[in-house]
Amino acid sequence: MSSSPTASAFRAVPSAADVVIIGGGVMGAGIAFHLAEAGVHDIVVVERGELGSGSSGKPIGGVRAQFSDPLNIELGSRSLRAFQDFPQRPGADIRLDNVGYLFLLTTDEQAAEFENSVRIQNGLDVPSRMVTPEEARRLCPYVGSEGLVAGVFSPADGHARPGLVVRGYAAAAARAGVTFVTHTGVTGIDTAGDRVTAVHTDRGVISCATVICAAGAWSGQIGEMAGIDLPVRPVRRQLAFTEPLTRPVPRIPFTIDFTSSAYFHNSDDGLLFGLADPDEPDGFDTTWTPEWLGLFRDVVRRRAPALADMGTASGWAGLYEVTPDHNALIGRSGELVNLLYATGFSGHGFLQAPAVGEIVRDLYLDRAPCVDISPLSADRFRTGDGTRPEAHVV
Repeated sequence: MSSSPTASAFRAVPSAADVVIIGGGVMGAGIAFHLAEAGVHDIVVVERGELGSGSSGKPIGGVRAQFSDPLNIELGSRSLRAFQDFPQRPGADIRLDNVGYLFLLTTDEQAAEFENSVRIQNGLDVPSRMVTPEEARRLCPYVGSEGLVAGVFSPADGHARPGLVVRGYAAAAARAGVTFVTHTGVTGIDTAGDRVTAVHTDRGVISCATVICAAGAWSGQIGEMAGIDLPVRPVRRQLAFTEPLTRPVPRIPFTIDFTSSAYFHNSDDGLLFGLADPDEPDGFDTTWTPEWLGLFRDVVRRRAPALADMGTASGWAGLYEVTPDHNALIGRSGELVNLLYATGFSGHGFLQAPAVGEIVRDLYLDRAPCVDISPLSADRFRTGDGTRPEAHVV
């Protein structure tokens, strides 16, 4: 294997494998690393483009444990510890910056909801706390306190570089013998009875003993090929980078106006801006439209006025992989016993990826995972088991 996992673009597609992982983003690469580390051999990762070229190539990079659902808190916390340890295991600099997450709250209802979440988080050893509007402004000098009711801050959160995480996992997995086949699309899946028997690609067929779907926004299509329902829809999200700022940029938390979803954080010698357009239709379009910036500027004129007139140098659009309740799908198919899935993270996939890699490894090895992920089964929408509550969706 070349020292660069992406150098496998023109390798022959293996005719057989024990495990085929569909998707070479942070989920696929992380799962491959954890399986290989546990001694699983003969793993092939199939990626339609370059590694990390889907949603993993264009997320905002936030890492946090500030959620309202204890299960998401646990996944975030466990992953934060793994990100902290990433230079040793698997061994890569991911430019982790633990600047914290700062949520800005503008109603008493939001404050009460987040106070309850902080109690749950503190009970799970997350060092979050409520802050006054004045303290929020001290933490992030760009914030205007007008209209602010409160804030919530956790110093353990922050941001990292997703591309570096993908490459770090993939390089370590490749050293352990994992085969990465890029520029290879999945075109079909064969089944017999309750098992997957082969994965068809546009460069050959791979017979296999296990398939793991980590295809992000494309997972619904993969599920259809196998005859199972993975309810994931793609939604475009856009962000922008400011021009380099002449004066030194203060080191600020990852700051989010919860009402509007507008967010910003440090990026090199400028800032990164983002906002979820509530009117964005479903679809795979990743065209960046500068007009979107008008939505962001309208919001921050009230919440962080200094940002409203900053010039932008560039921007891009990526895809969220959204489920009906904005929570992940993780588990083993009820219909196909050798098909596992980890998808539909609704914007939280990067920050939960290390923990999910461990969980999928354990599911494959028939071991009890570190947390009970049965509530995240894709079957929850079909059986009426109830959707997952998660208030802190951005």
